[in-house]
Amino acid sequence: MKNLTLRNLFATIALCLSFFTAFADIPAGYYKSLNGKSEANLKTAIHNLLKDHTLVSSYNALPQYFRITDVYNDGTNRWWDMYSNQNFYLPSFSGLNREHSFPKSWWGGDTSTPAYVDLNHLYPSEVKANSAKLNYPLGEVATPSFDNGCSKVGTPVTGQGGGAQKVFEPDDRYKGDLARAYMYMVCCYQNLTWKYTYMVQQNTYPTLTSWAINLLLKWHREDPPSEKEYNRNEEVYKIQNNRNPFIDYPDLAEYIWGNKKGQLFYESNTGGEPSGDPNLITPVQGMTLDFGQVAIGQSTTARLLFRGENLTGSVSLALSTADKALFSIPTKSISTSKINTPTGYELEITYTPNAVGKHTSKLIISDGGITGSRGIVLNAECCEVPTVKPVKALPATDIQENSYVANWEAAEGEVDGYIVTRTRMNNGVSSQEEIETEDNFVEIEDFASSTSESYTVQAVRLGYRSEPSNVIFVEHAGVTGIEADMQLGTANIPGGVRFVCSQPQHNVSIFDMTGKMIMNLPVVENDDTVELPYGVYLITVPDQRTPLKVMIQ
Repeated sequence: MKNLTLRNLFATIALCLSFFTAFADIPAGYYKSLNGKSEANLKTAIHNLLKDHTLVSSYNALPQYFRITDVYNDGTNRWWDMYSNQNFYLPSFSGLNREHSFPKSWWGGDTSTPAYVDLNHLYPSEVKANSAKLNYPLGEVATPSFDNGCSKVGTPVTGQGGGAQKVFEPDDRYKGDLARAYMYMVCCYQNLTWKYTYMVQQNTYPTLTSWAINLLLKWHREDPPSEKEYNRNEEVYKIQNNRNPFIDYPDLAEYIWGNKKGQLFYESNTGGEPSGDPNLITPVQGMTLDFGQVAIGQSTTARLLFRGENLTGSVSLALSTADKALFSIPTKSISTSKINTPTGYELEITYTPNAVGKHTSKLIISDGGITGSRGIVLNAECCEVPTVKPVKALPATDIQENSYVANWEAAEGEVDGYIVTRTRMNNGVSSQEEIETEDNFVEIEDFASSTSESYTVQAVRLGYRSEPSNVIFVEHAGVTGIEADMQLGTANIPGGVRFVCSQPQHNVSIFDMTGKMIMNLPVVENDDTVELPYGVYLITVPDQRTPLKVMIQ
């Protein structure tokens, strides 16, 4: 045993106290389902425990939650940014992004997946650092191309990266934080299909690749959970009713991937053993459900997870406070048969405002055998219908064989983000996809499967979109603007075709494959549509050298 200096002794005592504090906050019975399991069974038990949780109301509302989870507790009113050493202060979120530490593109970017708004891997991040890290895997940097003193991006050391050209290396203070966030993600969402497999495999166990396991365990061991993580874990639990088990029980990682594989996991006694008494595990007292901002005339619904054990009767629900009429619930009670289950019950709460302003209500939970009652605060804000101005799309940059970066000017006024409509041409057949981002650029990574592409951009605020921007065409040989070779583009729609152009096109002709003209359109404007029978057609424009070939199926 090493000799302890007085400073080390105090540090050790503080660490021990923080462990006891963390364990004391774990709800009794929360981890009961993990006991007696190991390796794959343990990982799947964690998945079943975590996957059904209260969803954050919207991506736009994240900064409101970050005010609770990611602000220094030192009176400075500073955002806690793990990606840079810059200081950012509330109430402004300017200069920061909502960062998916586990890149959303890895599961294809589907915004309907709960992972998209899961606070257990979402953090505030300085814009430039966020842009530099892109969707690169975690790793140790050999040669940096970006280094702001807190985050590094560059070529990986030998054996790391999983085939990626670059990796992202956080500061030593946060390596364990992000390692545990990744461990949480590959358990909670082990059912997802991965589009990028730098660190993950298409399986439920072990999900992580071997090099990723080695890296994450190393960072997890060298940088154990801090007071910051314990506090954040508690606040996230109050918001979405699930926890990161690798913060509560760091040894869990060893039972699944590390030096305790094959051994059965059991909770420590300090974790609080269930007593058999009625216990409403979630939601917890002091929780706030934030609906974010909603435009007047619209409504939004949030889901609140109820899960318990040994409840002796139905749980009663009631709304209180002056604004309660703006919130509604579908039932006034929930039966024990729904709550006393491993998956629990999701209560839908709807906010329908009738006036601009901030609104608050409280959901009162009682009965079922629990002592007293619990109050869940409901916060929401109604805004005027926004006017969203169009943005100007800029030429693509960094065009490679399989990728390019789409660019556009930042929007005027407040926006929540952008939607990029990408139109892909492949041997005359077009297809479209929409990509959501909060930056004024996005990297396209599967360009090789298109013969050419175009994109337009729309700014978005409270669900309202601006008009589409001008069209930018991207060729493998470089960029051609709308004034160049391609004046007109198309996108297939059911039973017809939609035209894409930055300015009106004249004398547009449509021919069938026998050469017969079946339609002549004197003027075509952006987003005009025409209905066509099943078949293959050629579309010509006088000033465009190459006909467009479309297939209606």
